[in-house]
Amino acid sequence: MKKLTFKNGDQLDAIGLGTWKSGDEEVKQAIKLALQNGYRHIDCAAIYGNEDAIGEAFKEIFDEGKIKREEVFITSKLWNNAHLPQHVAPALEQTLKDLQLDYLDLYLMHWPVAFKPDVQNPSGPQDYLTPAEAPIEDTWQAMIKLQEKGMARHIGVSNFSIKKLEDLRKKVSFLPEMNQVELHPLLQQNDLFEYCSNHGILLTAYSPLGSGDRSDGMKQDNEPNMMELETVKALAAKHRVTAGQILIAWSHQRGTAVIPKSTSEGHIKDNIAAAAVNFDQQDLKDLAALDRHYRYVTGKFFEVPEKGYDNIYDE
Repeated sequence: MKKLTFKNGDQLDAIGLGTWKSGDEEVKQAIKLALQNGYRHIDCAAIYGNEDAIGEAFKEIFDEGKIKREEVFITSKLWNNAHLPQHVAPALEQTLKDLQLDYLDLYLMHWPVAFKPDVQNPSGPQDYLTPAEAPIEDTWQAMIKLQEKGMARHIGVSNFSIKKLEDLRKKVSFLPEMNQVELHPLLQQNDLFEYCSNHGILLTAYSPLGSGDRSDGMKQDNEPNMMELETVKALAAKHRVTAGQILIAWSHQRGTAVIPKSTSEGHIKDNIAAAAVNFDQQDLKDLAALDRHYRYVTGKFFEVPEKGYDNIYDE
């Protein structure tokens, strides 16, 4: 399996386990299965509502002694209601308590959007803080302090466009080390990939399989099923793997991290096995031709122009 390397030499396995939309008992079992089957990269977030269950799995696994804490790269994310600088440290402290950890390997700002501190999911414009009330650079500076204290080895962002990264770069001295965004053959984001490469920012691909199990409220009409694309099916037959493995292998070979979510043992094993798929130049050309800038996670649910959030991805 490929590894991604941070500027200080720390590494993470390119294929990790995602935990979005996983219930408590199933995610606990999934974490154990993943670690027992070779995963050493786990992606979490406070808003997923399952970090306490994940923490139980970590404790049980690490207490066994076969896998050490320092062997596993663990990511979590700062939710939108904790962007004010005084709330950043308490948010991470709660995540560490829930996950039963002393530190994170990576802490990400989940979205470039701020809610009022008592709001978990906004019901209207009144629940948002404007960019002027909660500047991203102030949140970022608070995250830098957490890194300096050793609470997070690395810090980064999620769902940041080139424009938002560039705006931040002009205001701070330390750039995000990671940007976690939606990436797959239908949304290849080549400009963002190039920008991040040029500035030493690593990329993690979320929703690599299209996130078909997310809530209906987040879905659009007539969404394409990437597993059913003729190119993907043909490549799966050629390489004698599943369509899902082709999609994961695309991110893996490209040089980004990728975090497919699964709770079934078969899929967990298949997903990590995708590291063995090796595309030739024609395969890569065929996959490149699929790009149509199609987003499954549109971000429109956070677009509130009257509060300064008129286009989340600056498209």
